[in-house]
Amino acid sequence: MQESKSVRVSWKQVAAFRLSRHHLSKRTPLAKLSSVPGDIAGAQAQVLLAGQMSIWPRVKGAMLQDVDSALWKEHSLVRAWGMRGTMFLLPSDELSVFVRGSVRRAAYNLNWAIRHSGSKEDVDKLLDRVAEILEEPRTRTDLAQMLTESHGYKTKSKAAGGWGDKRKVPHVKVGAISLSMGFLLHIIRARDVICSGPNQGTEASYVRADKWIKNWKDVPQERAERELLVKYLKAHGPATINDFAIWEGLYMKDAKDIWSRESENMVEVDIEGTKASLLESDLSELENVEIEEPVVRLVPYFDSFLLGHKSHLNIVDEKNRKKIYRNQGWVSPVLLVDGRARGVWSHVQKKNDLEVKITPFSKLSNQVSERVKEEASDLGRFLGCENLKTIMG
Repeated sequence: MQESKSVRVSWKQVAAFRLSRHHLSKRTPLAKLSSVPGDIAGAQAQVLLAGQMSIWPRVKGAMLQDVDSALWKEHSLVRAWGMRGTMFLLPSDELSVFVRGSVRRAAYNLNWAIRHSGSKEDVDKLLDRVAEILEEPRTRTDLAQMLTESHGYKTKSKAAGGWGDKRKVPHVKVGAISLSMGFLLHIIRARDVICSGPNQGTEASYVRADKWIKNWKDVPQERAERELLVKYLKAHGPATINDFAIWEGLYMKDAKDIWSRESENMVEVDIEGTKASLLESDLSELENVEIEEPVVRLVPYFDSFLLGHKSHLNIVDEKNRKKIYRNQGWVSPVLLVDGRARGVWSHVQKKNDLEVKITPFSKLSNQVSERVKEEASDLGRFLGCENLKTIMG
């Protein structure tokens, strides 16, 4: 940590820096669509539409069909599990950095499975079979059926859990325990890189990245961890080690290990009394960046800009925080003005009809209100809707 180069900056400068790094102060050209999720350190896509919509406020002229084409035809974007064991949209040429760089969580789960099954050999053999099956896109149903029919494993339906889902799903017996297909897909990340394939009916499918991505290149874990930290700091800096640990879903001991490898390239900054770290190479930009006011954007639920730090007071005041950061980890769509939350919004689409409702936290200026309406209109274009109704209030 280069403490001698510590510098005082304002929250306004930090907001301008982060808006720029997230392509929110100025939309990037359509030709760079597939690189944007990498620049913002991943577009969260546990809900696929949320990830797709996060492209819209950042890429000039983008349409939903462009994102779909990048995902399912060109494979320049992929959907895969990354930080916090959550699904993200990611550039295919950087997928290994995101998956290998966030692998420690999957490795702990794999070690748990080995300990409780009583046999590392049995778990490794099972995951070898899973890797063979995933040479082509397969659903969880396919995976369970092929493990049973082709490899002789016994499966039994049990409650799945997760987000209140009590449906019964197939579990495969290995040693003394039974593992769900979803858990198998998570722990195999400790060995192999997998990503989403196209839906088969209503079911998601999964496939090995080396079979899905042309000219696939893997990255060693240690290098990937360091590169992922750099990506995090470029998008979300200045930040603390605690911010990083929460963002990636790490134990603090692991966060410290990764952070220490890059600390020589960081400087400490003082943001109006709050200490945080920044890549030294980004300091000049932070000191000189300015907002061309007002920057008005409608960002979707679970947007990356909203998820980089433990404290959310840099985005929203405490009075309105729970309107954005809601129960069970739900994050609302937000009206951003110069990097601060000035309201929440929602949309309802019925074929070619789109209704966008904006609920400001306080009265908006006429200039901001007009910009909001322009953004809502552009959302209609992104979604391919001919008829738009915008409701303010």
